[in-house]
Amino acid sequence: MTTTPTLPLADRASGLVGSVIDSSTSLLQSQTHDIVRFAMGSPAHEAIPTELLAEVGQEAIGAASPDAFDYAATEGDPALREALLEMLAGTTDATTAERLTITAGGMQGLDLACKLFVDPGDLVAVESPTYTNGSATALSYQAELLEVPVDREGMVVDELRRAGEQGRRPKVIYTIPTFQNPSGASMSLARRQELLELARSWGSVVIDDDPYGMLRFAGQELPSLHELADGDPLVFSVRTFSKIIAPGLRVGWVDTDPSLQPLLINAKQAMDTCTNLPMQRLVAAFLRAGHLEAHLAEQRRQYRRRKEAMQAALTEHFGGIARWTDPEGGFFLWVTFDPPVDTEALFPVALAEGVAYIPGNAFSPGGRFPDALRLCFASTPPERIAEGVRRLRVAVDRLAGA
Repeated sequence: MTTTPTLPLADRASGLVGSVIDSSTSLLQSQTHDIVRFAMGSPAHEAIPTELLAEVGQEAIGAASPDAFDYAATEGDPALREALLEMLAGTTDATTAERLTITAGGMQGLDLACKLFVDPGDLVAVESPTYTNGSATALSYQAELLEVPVDREGMVVDELRRAGEQGRRPKVIYTIPTFQNPSGASMSLARRQELLELARSWGSVVIDDDPYGMLRFAGQELPSLHELADGDPLVFSVRTFSKIIAPGLRVGWVDTDPSLQPLLINAKQAMDTCTNLPMQRLVAAFLRAGHLEAHLAEQRRQYRRRKEAMQAALTEHFGGIARWTDPEGGFFLWVTFDPPVDTEALFPVALAEGVAYIPGNAFSPGGRFPDALRLCFASTPPERIAEGVRRLRVAVDRLAGA
């Protein structure tokens, strides 16, 4: 009789919690009936400039570029670094070459930040609710998490200060300051300044994760934490092309104090050697051809229409029993039921009715939002949004009846 040996897993393996959001992709692919998909935070298929990418790709990674499938410099291909610097010039994220490191999407940027700054047992402050994959990355490095509330002005910095004064001060503060995932809230200018002042007084690193900042369709633009920090080495900025061009590119960048770049290069070389060179060349060609500005203008217009369509549908079907956020950009609405509805119990009922979302507890390590859910409006056209919200109301009524 044979026995299965016990595998000698590392202690950190128990902290690999994965992502409810990413797991929803596999779940939805296994369904055979029609589903309105509000779950993944992804651009709509029609929002991805497929034809333009194919067009510029002919030259960028075709026969005219025989080295496009080689290894790349770990810090990033010069063609993309130059195009990126030009793209950022004059914006709130304007920077210099020695601060840039190209990454395999925003997620690798978060992983690199935690790899450099988080030791087992370190306290990491996260927004509550927050991006599941961000908190999961910190947990994978055996961090302890401090959940800080979010309201209409983003992270409640006074609550962060109070928690630090009454207990331990966090070594790292993770924030999504603009069109936050999942709430859609943007941190006010006053709170951005307060957060930076507090981080400086504590010596805490601020991971500034801003994938949606270029997708503002209403309101007044705010200076990024990167701009307000004015070169402060405590601010580690993470950016990506996933939301503004296409998620499958897996190309992003981090903007850090130049002294960190040798460590970032070492960390990447022990991870993936370099970011995918063909995709770096493709993004560089797209930027150099001047396509991004017009592409973003159209996406902002479409996302505003979709947000308004979702809010109108929610008003029709959930007025009086739920409330929701009103973001000025980005991808998401955060819906809270009053009286409460168990959104985890609701999920399979909703899926059977043909609509998918992410339950609120997925965005809190402590499971603080059982009566909330996140809806992505960006990936669905207005008429389908209306149908999806109608199906969601049918599911809520079915659950209440059961």
